[in-house]
Amino acid sequence: MGKQDKRAYWHNYRSRAIYMVTMTKSHGTPLFGKIADDCRIPQGQQGHPYVKWSEIGSIVADTIFNIHKICDKIKLLQYIVMPDHLHALLFVTQPTADPFGYYMARFKNEVNNRCGATGIFEKGFNDQILKPNRKLDDIYQYIKQNPYRLAVRQQHPEFFQRIRNLSINGRMCHAYGNPFLLRNPFKEQVVVHRADNTDTRRMNHDQWIHTAANGGILVSPFISEAEKAIRDEAELVGGRFILLHDHPFEAKEKPSRREFNLCAEGRMLMIAPADYSGRTRDQRLSRRDCLDLNALAAAIATNPQLK
Repeated sequence: MGKQDKRAYWHNYRSRAIYMVTMTKSHGTPLFGKIADDCRIPQGQQGHPYVKWSEIGSIVADTIFNIHKICDKIKLLQYIVMPDHLHALLFVTQPTADPFGYYMARFKNEVNNRCGATGIFEKGFNDQILKPNRKLDDIYQYIKQNPYRLAVRQQHPEFFQRIRNLSINGRMCHAYGNPFLLRNPFKEQVVVHRADNTDTRRMNHDQWIHTAANGGILVSPFISEAEKAIRDEAELVGGRFILLHDHPFEAKEKPSRREFNLCAEGRMLMIAPADYSGRTRDQRLSRRDCLDLNALAAAIATNPQLK
């Protein structure tokens, strides 16, 4: 069994499948290109952000575009060559004689040969195996919008800060987003209790939406459906949020489209306890976890000038 067969032990890497592949350039390789044009112009309109490829970037693009020449059972569905990495959506249309990783290694070798160099990419690659219920259009849009997201981060770095040593009541936390939201003195915790009666819920709702519409900050993990409904309504009136996460934001992890857009507008800060390291996004929250995150939200909301 080849080494690449063991990437995901439950998956046969010789089988028919669709992969979202990411390859990162090596440290010594020049950038594949640079972002051009204006992040304020929407995707699809003239002047929207794109990557102006370097000579190496053009070779990477041409080689992935012709991946079928390396294996005629691999079809390219979508790709983007970014300044420091490649994203490619690849469809293995039929079972292959060798594991998928073998063809990715051949792709890298082809790029190396055409560039007259070695080690254009870092070793290995990341792959996401698409499940049948995953909409391809979501992946297409994610790939197409990579230049826009990078342009926004470059032009508004203050809204995409990573903080590893944020102390809240002596507890270390990680944060990602706009840290200036912590300095806002008008912060309100959003928590809906099952025991709340109709009048209490109505009063809280009105207070939270008023806070959101008037420059304040809503603080919550937004766990229950009622809390999520508050968040939805608050977004519509321009609300800003400190969102408690159940896992720290890892170095290469990217926010969802919804959270990215809020970060881009300076309206989002995500915070997670550092001692939650090791948790995954799909790990179910226990009652104890919910109480813990709500207690942290309360500590943030009651500290008027947390920095």
